[in-house]
Amino acid sequence: MNDSLKLKLSFLVALAGFVGSLFFSELMKLPPCSLCWYQRIALYPLVTVFGAAIWFEDGAHRRYSVPLIALGLLLSGYHNLLYYGVIPEGITPCSQGVPCTSRQLELLGFVTIPLLSLLGFVTLGALNFRFKSGEMK
Repeated sequence: MNDSLKLKLSFLVALAGFVGSLFFSELMKLPPCSLCWYQRIALYPLVTVFGAAIWFEDGAHRRYSVPLIALGLLLSGYHNLLYYGVIPEGITPCSQGVPCTSRQLELLGFVTIPLLSLLGFVTLGALNFRFKSGEMK
């Protein structure tokens, strides 16, 4: 798969996560927990980073995208471990508002909002960690 296609797919994955998170919170009225907000902080700038890299044909976007993707992976991994009970709920940062372990949505009985976030960041990681730096063709 060439770098240009990886970049465009990365943009679409980030955009889908951006639109999906707003759909769940604003249209479905599912309030995000603290960890969800932190994951959004890592995800939202990626739409701009990938969009600008496509627009300007800049293959050097890795220096900006990879740290955000890594942060999102760490946060979403931790969130899933909390959500599925691997990590005790007592050490959760969600002390106020919506608990990080609240079951708001389960599609097909197992697809949750934290799992969707993890899958998004894993996909972005797979598309970008081996991305070649430099000019795009």
